[in-house]
Amino acid sequence: MYYHGPESLAAIPQGSVRKQHPWYAIHVRSKFERVVSTVLRDKGFEEFLPLYCAKRRWSDRVKQLDLPLFPGYVFCRIDIGARLLPIVTTPGVLGIVSAGRYPIAVSDPEIEAVQAVVRSGLPAMPWPGLSAGSPVLIEHGPLAGLEGVVLEVNKKYRLIVSVPLLQRAVAVEIEREWVRPLAQDGSVSGAVPLGYSLRHPQQVA
Repeated sequence: MYYHGPESLAAIPQGSVRKQHPWYAIHVRSKFERVVSTVLRDKGFEEFLPLYCAKRRWSDRVKQLDLPLFPGYVFCRIDIGARLLPIVTTPGVLGIVSAGRYPIAVSDPEIEAVQAVVRSGLPAMPWPGLSAGSPVLIEHGPLAGLEGVVLEVNKKYRLIVSVPLLQRAVAVEIEREWVRPLAQDGSVSGAVPLGYSLRHPQQVA
């Protein structure tokens, strides 16, 4: 995986561009996420900067901040065959996440899952790396229909939604009763949600 700026980024041949432009992950400088998101929006691009509410303790108070769920990245729909220059020349942009000289798209279902987490209003946070575990389906609550991996952390249950291209994920708090396990073939298991034993995560170094 490489990050490419305007001097090295190759466009995908025009014939491969879809009618609805795919999502791409744009690598940006630290603390430039909001700036890049705003500038891209002003340029007419459909961008997505997922945020979460974090508490930070100062000497005399606790302050709530909206921080990026994927620090260093902004997602954007891009016509790779025609509209690269306005992206890579945006202040704060380091490049588009690529393989070799070709940008790699983030799948719509992955973006839609992160968007669902943000819309839900449930407590969420960045999650280090990708988590292994049994897949589950959320059947109830604001995330109904979403699939992912569920872990138990500090007696709270979290759904892990991953973006494999970035090797990063988002953890969102859920109720155990919302969960039903999925079978290995992706079909819904017959086990009842309350009887499902959730896996504990391995300690992250």
